[in-house]
Amino acid sequence: MKDQYHVLFLCTGNSARSIMAEAILNRKGTQKFKAYSAGSHPSGKVNPFALKQLEDARLSVHGLRSKGWEEFAQPGAPVLDFVFTVCDNAAKEVCPVWPGQPMTAHWGVPDPAAVAGTSDQIARAFRDAFVMLERRISLFVCLPLRSLDSLAIKQEIDRIGRE
Repeated sequence: MKDQYHVLFLCTGNSARSIMAEAILNRKGTQKFKAYSAGSHPSGKVNPFALKQLEDARLSVHGLRSKGWEEFAQPGAPVLDFVFTVCDNAAKEVCPVWPGQPMTAHWGVPDPAAVAGTSDQIARAFRDAFVMLERRISLFVCLPLRSLDSLAIKQEIDRIGRE
């Protein structure tokens, strides 16, 4: 049993979905969880539509940055309890060996940054991705992690990714 669980959200560019997931979990799981995000090929900047969506939801954007997943495989990195891929590309890539052998699940979310169209259409895609992430994260933070065994937790986090 832990007082705080460390969760990493992965995507290829670490510019939108994983960034939003990090901010959502850090708000919803304040004492119980510490969230991070990273990318296999980070873009180097956070998508402005993602930042706008977070600000509209009144979530802090302080400290959010696009970074590579190798930061979390280095000595001194937080020992991770959970790693969630939120894009299909990252789910297919060979991930580094994470300290602590965290539980993993794929929570695929359509890429709002790939949407072409008007500003309103793009903003809607970011809002839709945000809502999907927020719903999954809400289910995750309600799991009774202290009373479930590892197999049950794995089944639950996989189920959340399918919903």
